[in-house]
Amino acid sequence: MTVKNMSIISLVCGIVGIVGAFIPYIYYIAPLAAIAGIVFGALALKKVKEGGATEGNEKGLATAGLVLGIVSTAFSVIMFACAVCALCALGGMIAAAGSY
Repeated sequence: MTVKNMSIISLVCGIVGIVGAFIPYIYYIAPLAAIAGIVFGALALKKVKEGGATEGNEKGLATAGLVLGIVSTAFSVIMFACAVCALCALGGMIAAAGSY
């Protein structure tokens, strides 16, 4: 696989991770795409440093994909934590209402 292809895959996976976090039923797949963006971005940057890049834009695409993947993964973790907290609060309210 060429550096250019890995850079493009990284960018696309990062974008899918960010956008997919806001779409219902897609946000289950978004963290997987974000992790794939991180992996492909890191591999592409490694190959760029080894001298495998033929054009100048591979490093920028790989960096953008890596950053989007990291941001999307962090956002997914935060959203999961918020969902767990909301469910716990809802359970507490239901238990409080049942004691009346």
